[in-house]
Amino acid sequence: MGDLYQQTQWSGLQTIVMVIRPRHLWNKTTREVMFYLSSLSPDAQQLGRAIRQHWSIENQLHWILDVTFGEDACRIHTGNAPENVALLKRWRINLLNQETICKRSTRQKAKRASMDKGYLLKVLAASIPL
Repeated sequence: MGDLYQQTQWSGLQTIVMVIRPRHLWNKTTREVMFYLSSLSPDAQQLGRAIRQHWSIENQLHWILDVTFGEDACRIHTGNAPENVALLKRWRINLLNQETICKRSTRQKAKRASMDKGYLLKVLAASIPL
């Protein structure tokens, strides 16, 4: 058998969680079943918060990557390029989010930084801890 069945790989496992997510769209209802393996104690409230927090962060990031930076339309698929480009996009989002003086969307900040060297320097400076 593969690595999945080696007991040493699971030494910190405390809980296995099953989440059933119903989704209602118009006249159709679908059901998605998700399983989570966790080192957290078997506390339903704590596990629920952790799962919701994970998906909140995950959904926000993916929405920004897709809507703002068109990640789903990206056609980079060979070698290390997909990982490298994804890393650069996430880095760009983090840099833009750390600049808080300009109260604009991430897309607007990115566009402004691409056209205004002074603002680009402000974005880069905002990421340097003092």
